[in-house]
Amino acid sequence: MSGRVIVIGSLNIDLVTQVERHPKPGETLTGSDLVRVAGGKGANQAAAAQRAGANVAMVGHVGDDEGGRAYRSRLADLGVDVDLLVTDETRPTGTALIVVDAQGENSIVIAPGANASDRWPDTLAQALEGLTPDDVVLLQQEIPHEVSADAIRGATAAGARVLINLAPFAPLEQEVLDLVEAVIVNEHEAQQLAEAGLHAPSTITTFGAKGAGWDGEPRSGPKVPADQVIDTTGAGDAFCGALCAALAAGADHDAALDAGQESGATAVRHAGAQPDATL
Repeated sequence: MSGRVIVIGSLNIDLVTQVERHPKPGETLTGSDLVRVAGGKGANQAAAAQRAGANVAMVGHVGDDEGGRAYRSRLADLGVDVDLLVTDETRPTGTALIVVDAQGENSIVIAPGANASDRWPDTLAQALEGLTPDDVVLLQQEIPHEVSADAIRGATAAGARVLINLAPFAPLEQEVLDLVEAVIVNEHEAQQLAEAGLHAPSTITTFGAKGAGWDGEPRSGPKVPADQVIDTTGAGDAFCGALCAALAAGADHDAALDAGQESGATAVRHAGAQPDATL
């Protein structure tokens, strides 16, 4: 039986400009026209899981503003369940300022807004009520640390499979990490995890163009020619969403890695963290 993918995480309005190169400290450069697109690691991963064929629910917060309303409509139109996408009237929708250079590499600054909502305890309690052992719960680290920890504890108590993308990296308590099925990290985050003296029951590591691995040697993925790489912003999120969609459908580790890498390779070929994501 296929389960759902429940994504508990962030939603941001991404404000993106492109430059020939990233500025040095104190330097001002002229970029391209500003583009407003849908982003936030949580919503990016939910959209990717939906595109991969999963039954997806998004758990998070937006502000009572035009951006938040547009984002809610976008996810609903994609087929994502937004019943637990809660509007916080006291905070604006989260925003990310993104600069992308000519090689497709990005720099990002996030203003969390509603992602740091005081309403998380009630929202999370509702989300945990309906979980089953068939469900895959996916988290990231753009929401408050204590929310992620409580979500992991509650979801595993309900018997659901839990994976967390440790991005952006921040250490979780070892007793919390011990509960997850796997952590998803890139090479840099894997090093940070080790330097923090923490270990996970299982680790999925992405190596960019070199592939990805699940507790072992890298598994190669699709090769993307350099001239087709437009923007790497959403590649990791696309990987996470598609991987969890495959797991929810019953895929084994290798098949899930393949699905994630195929989605990541597609993501670098378009601008923004999600395809056709202009808000």
